[in-house]
Order: sequence, then C-alpha cells, then structure tokens
Amino acid sequence: MTDEEQAIRNAITDGKTFLGIELGSTRIKSVLIDENHATIASGGYSWENRLENGIWTYDLEDAWTGLRASYQDLNRSIRARYDLELEKVSAIGISGMMVGYLVFDRDDRQLVPFRTWRNTITEEASHRLTDLFKFNIPQRWSIAHLYQAMLNGESHVKDIAFLTTLAGYIHWQLTGKKVVALGDASGILPINQQTCDYDARMVELFNELLPDFGISWKLRDILPQACVAGADAGVLTEAGAQLLDSSGKLQPGIPLCPPEGDGITGMVATNSVAPGTGNISAGTSIFTLIILEKMIENVHPDIEFLATPEGRPAAMVHASTCTSDLDAWVGLFREFKDLLGADVDDSRLYELLYNTGLEGDADAGGMLAYNYLAGEHLTRFEEGRPLFARHPNSRFTLANFMRSHLYAALATFRIGLDYLLTQEGVKITRVLGHGGFFKTEGVGQRIIAAVMNAPVSVMETAGEGGAWGIAVLAAYLRQRNEVESFEDFLSERVFADFSGKTVTPDPADVRGFQTFMERYRAGLPIMRAAVDNLKPN
Repeated sequence: MTDEEQAIRNAITDGKTFLGIELGSTRIKSVLIDENHATIASGGYSWENRLENGIWTYDLEDAWTGLRASYQDLNRSIRARYDLELEKVSAIGISGMMVGYLVFDRDDRQLVPFRTWRNTITEEASHRLTDLFKFNIPQRWSIAHLYQAMLNGESHVKDIAFLTTLAGYIHWQLTGKKVVALGDASGILPINQQTCDYDARMVELFNELLPDFGISWKLRDILPQACVAGADAGVLTEAGAQLLDSSGKLQPGIPLCPPEGDGITGMVATNSVAPGTGNISAGTSIFTLIILEKMIENVHPDIEFLATPEGRPAAMVHASTCTSDLDAWVGLFREFKDLLGADVDDSRLYELLYNTGLEGDADAGGMLAYNYLAGEHLTRFEEGRPLFARHPNSRFTLANFMRSHLYAALATFRIGLDYLLTQEGVKITRVLGHGGFFKTEGVGQRIIAAVMNAPVSVMETAGEGGAWGIAVLAAYLRQRNEVESFEDFLSERVFADFSGKTVTPDPADVRGFQTFMERYRAGLPIMRAAVDNLKPN
C-alpha cells in the first residue's frame, strides 16, 4: 500500500472526509472528498422523471431508493479499494434539482406529487407575479407553482404547512431542520442580497393576495429558512442515518451544511462565485449562471436571477432540454450497433458519434433539428415534439446529422443568452463548463465556445459536478473559520492547484452556428405546427 493510500485509509477511519450527495435529473450521485478536497470515491444511481397526468414528476420513494443505492455504491467503491466501511464523516451536504413544487401538510404528508422544474404549466401565475413584484418570476419557480395552484382553485393549498425544494426535503428528513441554502432559496422566492433572506417586500405583496383565496397561513409560515454558506443547518439524526444507510453503520450526529440547488453547486464545482465569472451546466437541461457586480434593474422574461451561496446576484439563462434527444439518437445507433454485433461500449459510441459531428460542415450542411422533448419557455412552447428536417439539397451525411443535433442541443439556450449579452452588455471574464455534454473530451467545449463566441474551460473536477460541489460546501462548514469568505475559500483552498483545459472559439464554427441559428429561428413555425397537429396516442 502506498503512503497516499494509507493516508486516505486514515482519513476514512478518522472521519476526516466530507460527503456530498446530489439528486440530479437523471442521476443521484454520491462523492466523498478528503480535507484537501480531492475525490476519494463516488457512487451513483440512475433515475428518470415521468409524465403523469400532464405533470413531470418523480416519486419520492424513488428518491429514497436512489439515495440509498447511490450511497451503497459509494461504499462498495470504498470497500473494494480500501477494505473499509464508511462509518463517519466530518460533514454532509445534500443538493438537488432546483425549484419545483413539494408541499406537505401539518402531519408531514405530501399533498400533491412533486412538480419538477421541467413543467411549464404556470404561465398565468408567472406573468401575474412578475407584474406584481416587478421582478421576473419564471414558470419553474416554487412561488409560481404555488400561486398557479391557488389560481386553479386546488383544494390542497389551504392545507399547506411546508413548501420546499427536493434538496430541502431530503435535508429535512435527515436532520429535522426546515432550511435551504441561499441559492436554493432564490429559486423559491427572490432573495434580497443585502439581507441574505427572502425579499420582505415581495413576501408582503404575496400575503396581500391570500385573503381572496380564503387562505389562513402567511407565506413565511410555510417557507424553509434561508441560510448563508457555512451556517449551522442541523445534524444527522438516528432516523436520518437509517434513511441514508440501511446497514446502520453510518453514525448519527454528523453536521450537515445548508442544502443547495444543483445550479449553485455547479457554481462551486467550477469556482464561479466571484463577479465576472460564469459557468455552464449542460446535461439533461442546460443553463448558464453569470455572477454580477450588481443586480440588473430591467425585467427580462427569459433571465432568472438567483443567488450565490453568499448572496451575490447571479443571472441565469435556462433551457429545459439539452442532451435528451441527442441521447435518444445515440440510443438508435446503439441498436444498430447491436444488430451488427459490434463490440463497442457506450463511451466509445458517444466518442465516435460526437467527434464525427466535428467533421461536418460548420453550418451542419443545411440540416435542422429541434430537441424539444418538453415545452420551452424561451421560445414559448408549452409542449415538445422532437423534430429533424432537411431540404432535398441539404448535405445529408452522418457528420452533418450529428452536428445538427449538437447545435440543436444548445440553440434554444442561445436564444435566451442573447438577452443578457446583447441587451444588457454583460461581460464574462471566465466561463467554465460541467455536465454530460462535456464528457466526450473537446467536443462539447468546441461547440459551446462557438455558441457563446467565448473561451470555455473544463476543470478536472467538472466530471464530479454538483455532488463534488456540495461536498465542498460541506467542507466549508467545518473550515470556514480559516478564511475570510467562501470566495476566498474556493480560490485559496480548493482551486489553488487545480487546472483546466480551455478551448477558444473557431471563427468558422462561430459563423456556421450563426447560419444554423438563422435557419433554426426561421423554422420555429414547423415546431408550432407539430405541437398543434401531432398529438400523443
């Protein structure tokens, strides 16, 4: 055994490690890091949302099944390499898909199925609250879901005793504490950057609406407490330890950091919490978060304003679908590969197809694709219909086909980004990427660099994503007294020796993507016709 392996064994035995668990849209991932914030082991579990009665949802029992399976997978990795069982850690952090709608009554019973970020069913509430608050309230946000339920006359609303996020729910069950971190809180209701709390003016404006609906509770009565990074957020209870580790080996009493949203842990994983920095998360969905010097005063319907773990304003552009349709096409090629009996694993298949896309014409040969598995607020579609179209004169090659779908994965995102970069003139000094779109080395970076016309970097930690980011926030809980701020903690302690790979935009790719986007915008009526006329079975 090497000295390094022995040091890791000692850290695991002594509990000098930090555990991060993130419930993402397709994967629940667990990551264990050491005191130097290096990854020791990881585990995962795949899960999927489903469309039930017109609502995109996950069953919370599936969340617990996946959470335990992910943790067990992490433990298997530790046993296999270090012949140890994980019994204690210095701190734990929980992250999850941001926003959505999870509500419970006074007996802690779930009132309606979890309404996820993917739903675009709150348009009326979104518009009314934006007008009321003079602040953009996207359809995905929890307050929009709550108000829409009120407008719909849903009977459960009067019985709500607690509204929270997915991360907030898991944390509550593990600790008994009804809290969320500032970033996650900012997707429930806007945060005041000066007070690092829910905006008091907006809380009162919302409360003034309640009597007309016969509601007796006040908004703050049902919201989780908003917590700044490093705040005391409770400890793992005996019941919580059993929920996480059914073997009973994990000890209770472990501190937990405030539960944070996946968009914010992405900031952490890419060291993008200081003004002028930005990060891109590209996977099932795609979003960019750019940290601002100060809040933008204008209200844009397609720009969300969230908060960093310390409360700085961050501008977000989000598109609901990124790689899902692309993955489906790769799945079709997988079936063809299996039909041929070819011995090619999934990683190699993605690598071959993605790199083939780079060999295509810069404008994708005149082809057109839309990846809309669900509605997209940026282009005002309430439902999705994935489409591929071409002109008879299009250059129909595999390379152009793949490039068209790589472009399509990012095209709607670019439409939203135009508001921020063009109208507000926001400058970005550093962009870092993470998520599944970057797994095939160099391809995702090159495409996104063309989309943003800016250099894009991927750091070594990007593969671990938000699970690593929330583990770092857990470490900050125990190490915060050693630095002045969380920004300093990241730059001086976590990323001091970390390096990344940077891809600068190819001018030909930039021009080619611009041509593709002209075709994409012009073809949106095709999407409208498909939504209106292609009905589900």
